Amino acid sequence: MYVVPEQTGRLAVVTGANSGTGKEAARRLAAAGARVVMAVRTVAKGERARAEILAQHPDAWLEVRRIDLADLASVEEFADGLIADGTPLDLLLNNAGVMAPPTRMTTADGFELQLGSNFLGPFALTLRLLPLLLAAPAPRVATMSSGTANYGRVHFEDLQWERRRYSPNLAYAQSKLADLMLTRQLADIAAERGWGLLSTGAHPGYTRTNLQTAGASLGRGKPSRLHALVGAIDFLPSQGVEQGAEPLLYAATDPDAVAGGYYGPGGRFGLVGPTATARITRRALDAAANARLWSEAERLTGVALPVTTV
Repeated sequence: MYVVPEQTGRLAVVTGANSGTGKEAARRLAAAGARVVMAVRTVAKGERARAEILAQHPDAWLEVRRIDLADLASVEEFADGLIADGTPLDLLLNNAGVMAPPTRMTTADGFELQLGSNFLGPFALTLRLLPLLLAAPAPRVATMSSGTANYGRVHFEDLQWERRRYSPNLAYAQSKLADLMLTRQLADIAAERGWGLLSTGAHPGYTRTNLQTAGASLGRGKPSRLHALVGAIDFLPSQGVEQGAEPLLYAATDPDAVAGGYYGPGGRFGLVGPTATARITRRALDAAANARLWSEAERLTGVALPVTTV
């Protein structure tokens, strides 16, 4: 099991910290001494997760705050609350996401749900928190991508899936490729501007969480019959959240993680096993495409790089 380095005195924000890899990351960071803000959409679920972690680690410092990454006003409110506190932010773990809703759905701002929740929301959050991140001595932003990024395509002419027949899986793959492109572009910007910020990416392989079933249930109350059938005959190797959270924890805390680095399971098919360096699809190595997507995200969200930092 990966041992998180000592984090005493550091402040971390983990999105989607009420379950799955986010909850496990919050638990391990808190156990290592970090002060952890559990950023969740449903506060009651966050408080239950906090209580479970405290039962294991009574001295842990955990705070639950609400954020809905599918609502840019909620993202702004969350960021403003942290900025008002004035505490430098050492770690931002962009973990939360939604996967493969059965039909095309939209966010509060009218974006396709997966692009909005998995990419545009985290993009806006990252930029809004940059002043706090850059006030920390060695800040990191670790963003969760997915193995599906390998076959993802960013369709600049139809990012929102308004013109094509909607594919839940391909829309998910686009959003997770966009996350990897965000990781790479932020690393390039940090290098250009001389920031001491490390931008890294990770993917969990095939980790057993509620991500697959929760997304497939949206708007229906239960997963589709096809989804249930696929789950029943699934023969791929899988792992629990203890292992699945480790690439993200490595990206966020390990001294050997590098700017623009990408980490995932190193075992069978890249789906399970100890953390290793993951292959980055060539589409995320296209600097011009990464810069174009960044500019498009600024336009869509209305959030841009700060002119000055605290």
